[in-house]
Parts: sequence; C-alpha cells; structure tokens
Amino acid sequence: MKLENLKPAKGATHNSKRVGRGQGSGKGGTATRGTKGAQARAGYEHKIGFEGGQMPIQRRLPKFGFKNPTRVEYKAVNVATLQALSEKLGVKEFDVDTLIGAGIASKGDLVKVLGNGEITAAVEVKVNAFSASAKSKIEAAGGKAIVIE
Repeated sequence: MKLENLKPAKGATHNSKRVGRGQGSGKGGTATRGTKGAQARAGYEHKIGFEGGQMPIQRRLPKFGFKNPTRVEYKAVNVATLQALSEKLGVKEFDVDTLIGAGIASKGDLVKVLGNGEITAAVEVKVNAFSASAKSKIEAAGGKAIVIE
C-alpha cells in the first residue's frame, strides 16, 4: 500500500454536476436555474427574510410585547431541594458555588430560595435573594439565611 494508490471506497464519492456545458449534457441553457429573475443571474444574494418581493412575514405581523431592560432574573431553588441536598450530601452550608456543583444552578446565575416544601436541617444559606416564607422556614429550622451581593 502506497500513498499514491489510496482512493475512496466504491460509491463514497459522486461526480460533480457540470451545469451550463451545452444542450447535450441535459443541463445546458439555463443551467438548472429556471428562467429569468434575480436568482437566475450571477452574483445573486438574497437578504435574510426576503420572499421574492412579497411582503415578508416579519413585516406582515404586528409588533407586540415588551422586554424590560432592567429585569433581574433569578434561578429558583426551593427549600425542599436544600433539604434533599442536605440529606444526600450531608452539606450544612449552601452558597451559589455549592448549588452550581450540585447541578442546580449554572455559572453566572443569580439564585433565589423559595419556600416550597419543608426543611428540618439547620443549614446556612448564602444566596442572592430569599422569599419571605423561605427565610422564615430556614430560620425556624435553626439555620441562617444570608443575602449576598
């Protein structure tokens, strides 16, 4: 076996379509581009969303809604989740890095603890925000709810 003897497996390659090479080829004349119009010409590039001159869908549909530029979005974590993690991993202190390590939050997320479920473990939680019910449940179980910046 030599480098110059190597070739692709049988059926692995196709001959290229030679268009515009005379009528005898079956692909002469318009070269498979149809007749006339911008798409038949060389150098044709359409804009994104261009529909051949028809009013494009992004212009036919009305604008609606509002995106608040100052919205702060939190990743929600319930006290029941903290209880389960405390039992499973034996963790007594939770911060954002611990929750990222457990796969509950992602890097760069702001975390807010919500009060769904029950918590019996006395844990110290350091996250970006707490709901009132979550804070009271954590403190009732003998833990600490600390807000970080």
